[in-house]
Amino acid sequence: MASKSASGLGPEFTYDLTAYLKVDPALIQYEEKTAIATGLEAPRGIAVGPEDRLWVCGDRAVRCFDKDGKLLSEFKTTGEPQCLAPSASLGAGSARAGTVYVGMKDHVEVYDAQGKPEGAWESLGPKAFVTSIAAGEKDVFVADAGGRVVLHYDLAGKLINRIGEKDESRNIIGLIVPSPYCHVALGAKDSIWVANPGRRHMECYTFAGVIRWWWGHASPKIEGFCGCCNPTHFAILPDGRFVTSEKGLPRVKVYSASGEFESVVAAPASFAEGTAGLDVAADSTGRVLVLDPVAKTVRVFVRKEKGAEWGTKP
Repeated sequence: MASKSASGLGPEFTYDLTAYLKVDPALIQYEEKTAIATGLEAPRGIAVGPEDRLWVCGDRAVRCFDKDGKLLSEFKTTGEPQCLAPSASLGAGSARAGTVYVGMKDHVEVYDAQGKPEGAWESLGPKAFVTSIAAGEKDVFVADAGGRVVLHYDLAGKLINRIGEKDESRNIIGLIVPSPYCHVALGAKDSIWVANPGRRHMECYTFAGVIRWWWGHASPKIEGFCGCCNPTHFAILPDGRFVTSEKGLPRVKVYSASGEFESVVAAPASFAEGTAGLDVAADSTGRVLVLDPVAKTVRVFVRKEKGAEWGTKP
């Protein structure tokens, strides 16, 4: 996986990741158990909701599957969805309850679980590129890669505040987003996590936008984030650890709750060359779900029965 310099410079200026394609098998502590066919030509985003239901968007549609991959429902959207987030509660186990927030390129649309439109929020403008949504009990967070900001809304779509913009007085260095990847997820104790891909950071903020701390560094080595802008996506496991995905070197990894590299879920060899857009999610049992846009499936990985215990490096 080598790329030649467009300026015709010598080999010392060639960005070559070939040496990092291979991963020590001892580090790969997950195995693929199944793959769920999305039925979509261009799946773009996934999310896990209550009862471990899997939500997938793409092709101007949203599809919902049960934890075993059985299709439960499907509805059409007014435009091409980029990402989605189900509400924190579907209510009484009914497939007819709940709310789904769907990110279009420049705005958010709200549907009930049957696909009935419940409203569209205000456009974020011509430069907007909505790439991720996180929905809580009372709050919704929308990552706008074009605006390089995370927008904090109430459930009715009223803007509360803006998070992640450069503010030296608050020690916020600002989001750097060179490509349309910027991910957000709810953390513990009224906190949110944001991937700052241009800095190869994972950053934790309060709901009020105060930065608590960050971790991550730039490196093509397995413990770092490669290239210009990674991680592209992440999810938080039930015990607080992180699952991250990258482009350039398409790989999925697990980090501790404090940001220390632990293991590999899927190595570059698991994906077609050039694969990007590996959205990831985790269910209540700790299964890792990876959207493979080339295979058009959601691949389900589980921890291997044999090998090192969690938190122990081989």
